[in-house]
Amino acid sequence: MLILASQSASRRGMLDAAGVPFTAMAAGVDEDSMKAGLRAEGVSPRNLADALAELKATKLSRRHPTDLVLGCDSTVAFDDGTMIDKAETRAAQRDLLLRLSGKRHKLHSAAVICEGGAPVWRHVDTAILHVRPLGEAFVDAYLDAEWPEIGHCVGGYRIEGRGAQLFARIEGSQFTILGLPLLPLLDYLRLRGVMPS
Repeated sequence: MLILASQSASRRGMLDAAGVPFTAMAAGVDEDSMKAGLRAEGVSPRNLADALAELKATKLSRRHPTDLVLGCDSTVAFDDGTMIDKAETRAAQRDLLLRLSGKRHKLHSAAVICEGGAPVWRHVDTAILHVRPLGEAFVDAYLDAEWPEIGHCVGGYRIEGRGAQLFARIEGSQFTILGLPLLPLLDYLRLRGVMPS
């Protein structure tokens, strides 16, 4: 059986839509303190996503050693490696969107599968998102429509909805942007017999 170590609606939705049989469970990790510790050590945004995905999968896999446990995480960063965090307030989200305006940033999505408490598969994928120049009036109207729902989204957008209007160009997979490198995962699940080949 496949266990998704996440309650993420977008990740559950992708697996459901792809016909993957799974059960979702909370990973039960203190993600914020782990993230803060890794960032203090200077871990890159890409490797941070990978480490957090492994942490979630490993912890739940120890409780369910005979199952495949999938942990996932995503990070967002400017080109210089400066991490982008979730905005706590609408004003902070507005400031962030104006900082992103006319620039590109990277979104890293990691997936790790553990079995018997140890990683057996991992994949990290990166998308590069080019934000078009944004006018202040547009940003205000966007936030009128999307806040506070986008408050849980790093970067402040849902690419599958109105957030698509923020971008001039995107390099990479929409699955990655939604938080899961789905196609490589499906390949591994077919290899393991979870999905038909």
